[in-house]
Amino acid sequence: MPIITEYEYLKVKNIEEAVKLKLEYGARAKIIAGGTDLIPLLKENYITPEILIDLKGLKELYEIKIKNNFIRIGSGVTFADIIKSKTIKKYFPILWEASMTVASVGVRNRATVAGNICSAVPCADSAGPLLVYDASLTVVSCSGERKIKIEDWFTGPKKTSLKDSEILLFIDIPIIADKNAGCYLKLSRYEGEDLAQGSFTILKIGDEYKIAFGSLGPTPKRAYKTEEYLKGKKINDSVLSHVQKIIIDEISPITDIRATKEYREHMAKVMIKRGIEKTINRYYNGKPKYGEGMIE
Repeated sequence: MPIITEYEYLKVKNIEEAVKLKLEYGARAKIIAGGTDLIPLLKENYITPEILIDLKGLKELYEIKIKNNFIRIGSGVTFADIIKSKTIKKYFPILWEASMTVASVGVRNRATVAGNICSAVPCADSAGPLLVYDASLTVVSCSGERKIKIEDWFTGPKKTSLKDSEILLFIDIPIIADKNAGCYLKLSRYEGEDLAQGSFTILKIGDEYKIAFGSLGPTPKRAYKTEEYLKGKKINDSVLSHVQKIIIDEISPITDIRATKEYREHMAKVMIKRGIEKTINRYYNGKPKYGEGMIE
């Protein structure tokens, strides 16, 4: 399908140039880095921007680096870069694991983590890991930089707290000093390239759990009630059974082309139980290895 919308294209030389254009054009300007979400929208005439601002070539946005006691991921970093990164696999293995489930190899070579959360679809694969890892986002405008907590980022389906004059620069994730383990579970209609019918990200740090879900509500979200219930508890069948009841109160799935509401609710109970069991095994036994059994 050809792109029939006419727009101006500009590959900027620096961030300063980009933010000036965003100030001038606002919502009429779209940022392009990977373009895997943007280009289909252009082809379908779903969006009709006046200008595309291309950030490719800005080296500072393509780095993964340790900065003080957190790791900074530039907005140009692709899912393929995440998978190749020994630093990410060492410190944030759940994000590494989730990245391997994103679409196809070809898409992962182009799609950026920043673009994934800017698209803000409920099924965004990177959202859950970033939520449980307590990531923060650095955005910039002509007024300067500001930080946004990932839990405050998603404001609705395909909506974020990013202002029209702002550009997402970096994703910062604090390094966890304590022993931890977790998993990313993605339910799809088949094994391969498909969007999630539902997903869970689970992280255990000491006697605490952090849990996020996707495709089970209008936005990716933390399951705070479930986390609070699990804190300090020894996992057994009774606890897991109660967790399955709590999680149903936290999610709000819909029926769409990929699954019914009822199917999602049923599978959410199955997935939360399996996810906690897998997390426990990884925490105490180191098995299964990250990347094994990712798609349930």
